[in-house]
Amino acid sequence: MAASSASADAASGADHGGDVHEVGRIVGAWGVKGWIKIEPYADDPAALLGARRWMVSGEAASHAQPPARPLTIVDARRHGEFVLAQAEGISDRDGADALRGLRVCVPRSAFPKPPTDAYYWVDLIGSSVANREGAALGTVVGLIETGAHAVLRVRAGEEGADAVERLIPFVDAYVDEVDLAHRVVRVDWGLDY
Repeated sequence: MAASSASADAASGADHGGDVHEVGRIVGAWGVKGWIKIEPYADDPAALLGARRWMVSGEAASHAQPPARPLTIVDARRHGEFVLAQAEGISDRDGADALRGLRVCVPRSAFPKPPTDAYYWVDLIGSSVANREGAALGTVVGLIETGAHAVLRVRAGEEGADAVERLIPFVDAYVDEVDLAHRVVRVDWGLDY
């Protein structure tokens, strides 16, 4: 069982309207012909490479808080740990560098289908968590990547002093079932853990 971090915001539960999720950020220009260099948040940037329409937003180097705007991607490819992309209408280094610092968002439909028994974090966040006895443990509010495996952050109650947060390893030993259709994760975990 694996959880893939499609985006940093996906890990925290944030999205940018509709079914669009942040998957990377523009770190600057690449070359002199308007290519942009993107730092993807996932090890496999397939969503960035496959989407031909990105929404970019956030604080850019040359101006504060521009509104979200679409970019039509003509070409995209991996370059080491980065993604390089050519956007329609951007033909020089200055145009590409003006996008530095912007967040890149793509529709959830651009994400490739995960392998069997693998899930995107964005699909798990908001799911109810119940144990084998049917007791509600809370809601998935995020995941933590530990290197060896992901850990579900499950919160019961509203955020604050009364909230109880449980950390449940996202491994077969503790996770019995992930039902994405009903947004329920069933686990072998006690209320007193």
